[in-house]
Amino acid sequence: MIKRAPLILGNKSLKDITDDICEMVETPPNGKFLALLGVSKLLFLFYIFIMGAIVWYGMGLMGVNSPVGWGTDIVTFVFWIGIGHAGTLISAVLFLFRQKWRTSIARTAEAMTVFAVMTAGLFPLLHTGRPWISYWLFPYPNQRGPLWVNFRSPLLWDVFAVSTYATVSIVFWYIGLVPDLATVRDRAKNKIRKAVYGALSLGWRGTARHWNHYEMVYMLLAGLATPLVLSVHSIVSFDFAVANLPGWHTTIFPPYFVAGAIFSGFGMVVTLMVIIREAVPKFKDYITMDHMENMNKIILTTGMLVGYAYGSEFFIAWYSGSKYEVFAFTNRAFGPYWWAYWTMVTCNVVIPQVFWFKAVRRSIPAMFVVSIFVNIGMWFERFVITVTSLHRDFLPSSWGMFHFTFYDLGAIFGSFGMFFTFFLIYTRVLPAISIAEVKPVLHVGYEEDDHE
Repeated sequence: MIKRAPLILGNKSLKDITDDICEMVETPPNGKFLALLGVSKLLFLFYIFIMGAIVWYGMGLMGVNSPVGWGTDIVTFVFWIGIGHAGTLISAVLFLFRQKWRTSIARTAEAMTVFAVMTAGLFPLLHTGRPWISYWLFPYPNQRGPLWVNFRSPLLWDVFAVSTYATVSIVFWYIGLVPDLATVRDRAKNKIRKAVYGALSLGWRGTARHWNHYEMVYMLLAGLATPLVLSVHSIVSFDFAVANLPGWHTTIFPPYFVAGAIFSGFGMVVTLMVIIREAVPKFKDYITMDHMENMNKIILTTGMLVGYAYGSEFFIAWYSGSKYEVFAFTNRAFGPYWWAYWTMVTCNVVIPQVFWFKAVRRSIPAMFVVSIFVNIGMWFERFVITVTSLHRDFLPSSWGMFHFTFYDLGAIFGSFGMFFTFFLIYTRVLPAISIAEVKPVLHVGYEEDDHE
């Protein structure tokens, strides 16, 4: 006989749940929030300036060159797409598997997915050098004669995969919001506020018929979104895996990229949840230490999968008998970019091992620090894959080095300004925790299960 810990603390009533979650939407922001939003907006404006300069003057402002034709833009694109994976996993996959602990964190994870994909989508457009003709990437009847997209190219399927992922994620997030938007509408005292939330809630009245349709659509969207967890980052990995280049041309990339995406995504979820818990003390009753510990266990598991992939790459290179493959991975670990490789290994494999200890898994400062290192490590993973494979290929005469410029760093750090600006605004205008999903699990806890 075991006893489960409750999913919601504080002996809440149904009214308490509504009041606590709506409070952040209904009350003016405090000084700390405004300061944080101000910093994010300044970083976002800096990002817009950097992107505008690159579009105006050209890609020569960044560190890309020959032979390193893929640099910061592609590395950061793959990084942000990976960040978005945890939201779909928490929302759709854990929903289908009836994991009730997801209810308190699903809404914010879904929002994180939407904003991460929005941030990611700008980088390939910027990387083309001519974003104003990006519509050439889409296949449609046109007057350009035989100029059609190459359907055999994984870069084209990136466009399809990412746009599909973004569309499904936004619809899934919005459908889940509808009952809560109606709650905010009914509590609104301002006419404009009531009208806005009334329009967004699509006439929701909470009838049995509405709930029946809602649950059916939510289930269908969860089923549709679940394959995207595997497909989107698999297709992104094909950008590399189908190239006949040592270090890229390997079949391990799809599962390796998916595991890494979930790993980095949960790292960002933990970062955001720690911030939300500390910013809104009442949310500690909903985002409990058990929620945080479950996410830390997933980080530990996927971190070991990623570490296994790192080791497998060296074994595959040795077993292949190809001197070019062996050199590519030896160069990663001991070549000019050794510092990036060992930063990646330290952040992604070594540091998460502290989560074997329960005291660390349940320590807010420890998990916050680890989550930051996880995201640093996952950015360096994409950097190592991209740059170290390109800068030294088959002919020493074509070798070269990639050097960061001010604009590279501006694009990387500025993208966080865009992400956090959208995320902070979201927490003030929409319920950050799903009221409709939390209430049914109010009394879950201390249920007796017989495992004898």
